[in-house]
Amino acid sequence: MDNTNATQIGGKIRRLRRGRNISQANLAQNLAISASYLNLIEHNRRKITVPLLFKLADFFGVEVGELAQSDDSQLVGDLMEIFGDDLFIDSDLTNQDIRDLALTNPVAARAVLSLFDKYSQIKTNQLATTYEKNSAIVPYHQATDAISDFIQENANYYASLEKAAMRVRHDVDIASDNFMQGLTSYLLNVFGIRWRLANLEQGINKGLADDETMLEISDILPPETAKFTLAHHIGHLSAKAEIDNIIENSTLPELEAPILARNVLASYFAAALIMPYESFYLACKKYRYDIERIALQFGASFEQVCHRMTSLQRPNMKGIPLHLIRTDIAGNISKRFSLSGIHIPRHSGACPRWNVYAAFLQPAKINIQLSEMPDEEKYFCIAKSFEKGEYHHNAPLRHFAIGLGCNIMHAKAMIYSDGIELGKSAKIVPIGVGCRICPRINCQQRAHPIADHRLMN
Repeated sequence: MDNTNATQIGGKIRRLRRGRNISQANLAQNLAISASYLNLIEHNRRKITVPLLFKLADFFGVEVGELAQSDDSQLVGDLMEIFGDDLFIDSDLTNQDIRDLALTNPVAARAVLSLFDKYSQIKTNQLATTYEKNSAIVPYHQATDAISDFIQENANYYASLEKAAMRVRHDVDIASDNFMQGLTSYLLNVFGIRWRLANLEQGINKGLADDETMLEISDILPPETAKFTLAHHIGHLSAKAEIDNIIENSTLPELEAPILARNVLASYFAAALIMPYESFYLACKKYRYDIERIALQFGASFEQVCHRMTSLQRPNMKGIPLHLIRTDIAGNISKRFSLSGIHIPRHSGACPRWNVYAAFLQPAKINIQLSEMPDEEKYFCIAKSFEKGEYHHNAPLRHFAIGLGCNIMHAKAMIYSDGIELGKSAKIVPIGVGCRICPRINCQQRAHPIADHRLMN
């Protein structure tokens, strides 16, 4: 087995073990090795043998290739990003120093990330206090990054929520041939709650009224958003035990993170309820990830379908390993997830050469890009900008772009690759993560010097 790969999978084994709430002693016993040897493997101080790798894959119910593939590239990239901050300008750390920290001691590396997150939270909140109460500046919340890490560690797949959604979907389909009517009957028959469209305060999507027996949903939401909101509320009620169990077995920090996680997991349930796993997976195969065609089939939005595509990670029924990024027109990244291997920035904006930014120049059009990161990995990416707003005159609009992509080896599985040259003669755009950690010195769009380089007179 390749020594580099063997060096990088200890952190993945540890996170799988902790995610299942299994002690080192119990896992070691199941593998017929000593707990001390397992501890050395988890800290990347011993190579893992091929037979042991197969045992681990069988124990955790994952593919051998999935287990052997490093998932620490995101950690390395996150560390490079934070060490590119001006705070460390006099530290003279090299990229190799940062890689060594991430690969030899990932626990300490994640502690450094957590410390920098808290530093960023304090700095941004102090900045926000200098503005008026109604300022557009929103204080930084560490919980946002904690949730992104939480989703990443679980590969955005939650088997218990999939089962809960299928259970409810069965009852909904029995109640009526019409999905919305079925949701209505389920909510009333199981929880004694009716729902109605209502004129709610601006910015509020739903609320409970009449002693919490009436769910009110804003009457100015798009139809697919209103349906998702109803399914989301059902998720909070019918999958509460599953959601609580996932959070209890996670490493999420206290305070806001568990609250936000419940909302995120209820959204996952809602997507699984509206777009059941097997039928959605088959539609992706049949229509080759044609997002708009699939959205029509399930009555979902473009963004909802993109999110659902990233969750196709059921063993023996997996979709393409995708990455997803959502950004606003100012370059703020509000959602990030990567199974493709591409690194998405944690704190700063991404490379301006990414097509997720160019998408704002061609509203509502799907933009296609072949790109190459500094590590020479190539990716096939699509991006589309869209507006969010309420259905009334002079409603304030928010502008977003969604980027979805995969390693170029999977590009032919997507309909958007038709007619695109994918071979050696393909036009590939060199991109990076962020200017401070990108080694492309001669890039004409560079906004900052490289963090570990010094300017000379």
